[in-house]
Amino acid sequence: MDTAEDEKFMRLAIALAESNITSLAGGPFGAVIVKDGQIVAQSGNQVLTLKDPTAHAEISAIRQACENLGSFDLTGCTIYTSCEPCPMCLGAIYWAHIDKVYYGNTRTDAAAAGFDDEHIYKELEKPIPGRVLNMNHLLREEAIRAFTLWGKTDEKQNY
Repeated sequence: MDTAEDEKFMRLAIALAESNITSLAGGPFGAVIVKDGQIVAQSGNQVLTLKDPTAHAEISAIRQACENLGSFDLTGCTIYTSCEPCPMCLGAIYWAHIDKVYYGNTRTDAAAAGFDDEHIYKELEKPIPGRVLNMNHLLREEAIRAFTLWGKTDEKQNY
C-alpha cells in the first residue's frame, strides 16, 4: 500500500525531473533511492551534462547509492522514479537488487514526449541474427577461459 511517505519521495523524483528542464542538465527524469525511510541517493538525468548516454536518473542514483552505502547490493532499497524505467535502467535496478520501484509517467507517456524506447523493447524480443544492431560471436574458445578461471577462484564474490 502506498503511503504519504511514498508520495513524498515520488514528489521529490518529479521535482528533480522538473529541475532538470530549467537547469538544462539533462532530460526530464528524476530518481530517488530510499532505504529504511532515509534517502541514500537522488539524481536527475545527467545525459547532457556528462555527455554520457548511460547517465539516466536511475543509473546515476544507483551509482550514488552504491557509493554512499559502500555496496553493489541495494537490497532493502526502494527507487522512486519520475518515469517507468527504460530497458537499461530496469536491468540496472534488477542487478542492484532493489526491492521495489515506484514510477510516475509510463513508457507511453515518455514516447509521447519524444523518449521512445519501444524500438529497444522490440529488438530485445528478436533473436540475435534478426536485430538491427550487428552482433558477431568471436573467439569464444579464448573468452571462455575467463569464466573457467572465475569458476576456480575461491576468493570470488558472486553478484
